[in-house]
Amino acid sequence: MTGVDRRRDTVALPRGPLAGFAAGSLGMGVWITVPGLLLLYFLTDVLAVAPWLAGLTLLLPKVADVLLHPWIGHRCDVEQARRGHRRRLLLAGCTLPVAFVALFAVPDDLTGAPAAAWVAVCFVAGNLLFAAYQVPYLATPADLRIGYHERTRLMAFRMVVLTLGILLSGLLAPLLAGGDDATRAGYLRMAGALAAGMLAAMLVGVAGIGRLRHAAGDPSPRHTTGGWPALVASLRDRQFRRLAGAYLAMSTTTHLVLAAVPYYARYELGRAGLTTVLVAAFVAPALLVTPAWSALARRVGKQRALLAAQTAFAAGSLVLAVGRAAGLPVLVAAVAVLGVAFAGMQLLPFSMLPDVIRAAGAPRAGTYTGVWTATEATGAALGPYAYALCLAAGGFVASAAGETVTQPESALAALRYGFGLLPAAVMVVAVLLQRRYTLDGAARADAGH
Repeated sequence: MTGVDRRRDTVALPRGPLAGFAAGSLGMGVWITVPGLLLLYFLTDVLAVAPWLAGLTLLLPKVADVLLHPWIGHRCDVEQARRGHRRRLLLAGCTLPVAFVALFAVPDDLTGAPAAAWVAVCFVAGNLLFAAYQVPYLATPADLRIGYHERTRLMAFRMVVLTLGILLSGLLAPLLAGGDDATRAGYLRMAGALAAGMLAAMLVGVAGIGRLRHAAGDPSPRHTTGGWPALVASLRDRQFRRLAGAYLAMSTTTHLVLAAVPYYARYELGRAGLTTVLVAAFVAPALLVTPAWSALARRVGKQRALLAAQTAFAAGSLVLAVGRAAGLPVLVAAVAVLGVAFAGMQLLPFSMLPDVIRAAGAPRAGTYTGVWTATEATGAALGPYAYALCLAAGGFVASAAGETVTQPESALAALRYGFGLLPAAVMVVAVLLQRRYTLDGAARADAGH
């Protein structure tokens, strides 16, 4: 098989099933956003966990993901082969809201290392349940009899709804937690409220996947090549390695920025309440520009469009390193540039992944997707950990809720440069890796270009 889709499938997916499928991302957006945005800050500034330990608390649970996600991917393929669907794993993943609440339900008598241990255990459980939902969810586009551009359209629907979930949870979570005066009780109330919405959205997504597969004429293969052979095959796939390597750098960068926002707002800009403003500036543009990224990909190809997004993100990050001297309007505008780029960096790689899977030819979408989500989870851990190391290197002082501490100048410089220079450097790595991806030309040719 050459290219991605020699059959040039032309099925146009109905809007109803598309919307139902995308609804699952609304709930996923809560888990993607809130721990990345608030958990590091929750550890250092509410639970009095030292920055180096807080970073490890977020990093070590993700180590398990490197093994668990490919295994769940294999189980996805087995379920698809035996039953013609992956619904059981999806329903198991719908228990994620319980782990989300437990993550912030730290007993009042735990601070420091014991509190970090509680969070780490709950984070492991939550990541496992998230993988049980995410892997079969993201394997769906590769199952469907749809072509190059229709996969972009499907993921554009998903991206808009995911962005809405990220935006709503990113805005509501700091406010529900108590804003400038966040407490343990506030964080727990926030988790309970968001968990209810998460559960409803994820259940709608399960039903939407069934409708989408029916509408697209899902082939429901009854055989699979799973286990170690499928895992080895995915790792030997040069196009997949190049795309996944670039996405690892992108995921690391975006999660670093997300984790840094509360610190930048409080210590660099002087108001913790500005966290909401910066999150809105980062996420809101994606609701508007996702269709534009889709149109650009249709015109110039996904590869060129993605390289443009990565370059824009690196440029915007450099402005943030200037800090308050640049002025709040300029900084908000720079964050908005990151948000525009973020939309492209979510839409395009996720629409390129099924291109790679279909080009491979074998029915192992779950295994490929499991490796992909393990890559994403690794980036989600490395980003906050890298920022925690910046704080530790600068001598950042941890504190408990209600305490007021004066940070040394070295800590303020570290949190500023970690928010600006480090993301730009990592994104340059993403660009260099992405330039080696060469499947997109053949994919567009098969789509009739």
